[in-house]
Amino acid sequence: MPTTLSVPPMVQASSASDTPAWMGRVAGEVDRRLEAAGIRLTLGGEPTYVPLEPSGAEWSVAADGPTKLPMARAMARELQRTAWPGSTLLYCPGKRYEGEVNPRWALRLFTGLDGQPAVRWPAADGASPPGAALAPAAGPAWLARLAELLGVALEPLELRDPLDPGRRVWAVPLSAAEPDPDLPTAAIQWLPAAWPLDESLRQLSGAPGPAGLRLPLEHFPEGVPRQVLTLETDGEGWELFLPPLFRRPLTALLQAVADSLTGLAAPQLSGMLPVDWEGHWQMLGLTADPGVLEINLPICHGWADYDRWLRLLERAGERVGLRSWKQDLDGRQEGTGGGNHLLWGGPSLEEHPFFRRPGWLAGILRYWQHHPSLAYLFSGACVGPASQAPRPDEAAGDCFDLELAYRCLEQADDGGGPDQPGSDQRGVIGETLRHLHADRSGNNHRSEISFDKFWNPGAPAGCLGLVEFRALESMPSVQWSSAVALLWSALATHLLDRRHRPSTLRDWGCELHDRMLLPSALWSDLEAVAELEVRPALEPWPLICDFPREGGFTSRFVDGSLRRFEITANAAFRREWRLGLSGRPLSLPTDGSPLAVRYRLQRLYPCLHPVIAPHLPLVLSLHGMGEGRSFLLNPEGTALLAETEAAAEPQGQPWRGRRRSDDSTIDLRLG
Repeated sequence: MPTTLSVPPMVQASSASDTPAWMGRVAGEVDRRLEAAGIRLTLGGEPTYVPLEPSGAEWSVAADGPTKLPMARAMARELQRTAWPGSTLLYCPGKRYEGEVNPRWALRLFTGLDGQPAVRWPAADGASPPGAALAPAAGPAWLARLAELLGVALEPLELRDPLDPGRRVWAVPLSAAEPDPDLPTAAIQWLPAAWPLDESLRQLSGAPGPAGLRLPLEHFPEGVPRQVLTLETDGEGWELFLPPLFRRPLTALLQAVADSLTGLAAPQLSGMLPVDWEGHWQMLGLTADPGVLEINLPICHGWADYDRWLRLLERAGERVGLRSWKQDLDGRQEGTGGGNHLLWGGPSLEEHPFFRRPGWLAGILRYWQHHPSLAYLFSGACVGPASQAPRPDEAAGDCFDLELAYRCLEQADDGGGPDQPGSDQRGVIGETLRHLHADRSGNNHRSEISFDKFWNPGAPAGCLGLVEFRALESMPSVQWSSAVALLWSALATHLLDRRHRPSTLRDWGCELHDRMLLPSALWSDLEAVAELEVRPALEPWPLICDFPREGGFTSRFVDGSLRRFEITANAAFRREWRLGLSGRPLSLPTDGSPLAVRYRLQRLYPCLHPVIAPHLPLVLSLHGMGEGRSFLLNPEGTALLAETEAAAEPQGQPWRGRRRSDDSTIDLRLG
């Protein structure tokens, strides 16, 4: 099992955030290696939350219920206040599932790519009073004001609401020509229309939801785009359902709404996202899922961004009464029961990290297949072929087709390496994997590593270039979730080197659902993923006798030429790997205790034992699994740097430089 090497710096960097310093150091090294390979790997996530005291079917088995949408709106408002001031919140129809009468709702919070609001709402900084709701009788006057700001003549049609006779509703046909991207927003061509409708038909349907989803569109005029702005108000609040528009007209309409709010509170907004929002807005979603509130993170440009968002969500949840864990009956903390799926992608389809590196992707999939802990250890209690995230070999029951598929991807990798990617293979990757990474019913969304949103032109939202890791559950600690995402990123970086990728899949047979579901076996497998750690250690420097200097003598010289580092390795590493130091074997203690190495960094004057030369260059080498790697100590003695050439097997007598048999330190001066 390929090894990873961690060499923390001598001095721990301080950080103003809650993120532990060691995680920041590892993330920095991951970013450095990805950048060196010309790779920009983005992260996404879907953490889930529940109330402090979950009550009601919507917090156990149902997707929706009376308390979920108010909790979601409270969470969204808190994120507007703390994370994205001035952002816009839109209520959208979500997915519709078999057996459910209406589509589920989805709240979408959006802002500009640069963090600046896409729409300039008044009092976004809280400096002005929020204002009052639009009075029912003031609806026509407000629509006239909106028409003036847009520079068009609107023709509102008033409708009745059978669910609330006291609520007043106006429907306003309004569309816009697709704007020329080279022209300013002011050049948008608005296309208002009239809706002549018999008085007896001027009524919303009896279904629940915003008025814009209940319009009698079957009686809409022929040849007129079915794009309608809907205003509804009852004196306590007011709501606008926006017509489906492209991004620039929609932004202009929202800005006109914002400019009309003198003395008014902002309305609740409903509608559809513009089809061209991607690449122009950052988007965060809050959606109804069975038993939980799911948060769809914006695109995170690196692990630090992902970690920051998880901590923002944790703090916002605490303020509105949401958390990422439940209290078990025996007092233990457990996950929400919902997923915490992790997604990989790229900053754009043109810069996608996997499209031109199918061999790297195949190596990652092989590695995950070799380590069941990555599928079982961070998921909930429901695992296996019938779960929401079965391993590909569980669903297939045989590795033959998977092996062929991964070999085809490796053969399609015509580049010279990660920094010299080959041709774009997105279609080959999508068609090769989406039929095999699926459950036994053929559902390619339900897979440990899902490719249903990678490249499938025949499916809605099927060409986003996303790799989704679904065998992850929300965890009681945000730091745990961040650590898992960091491990995933570190492994992706580690597997850029072809030497670290397994050459074939492993046939687990009955062992997969027998031994590999035991906690001890899973933990041992996880330890085999990250195996060796090297840290600088303290070293007391000996005092030198009186030494002449100008003006007299001093007795405060010390010999600062010595350094020491510590090596720790888990059981899996000790079984599979051997160490060498500067060409000679270096034996680790058999009882699992750490080993320290003392060496002379430089020959100072004055110093003790001046005839003993420095031990640099000092090379630590790893040997096993048919490969050898070497790491060179830098001239400052603070870090080990990977060398490019494979390491030769160590020769001769092992280092035995212990003064006493039970010493933890080997002193290279003793040979």
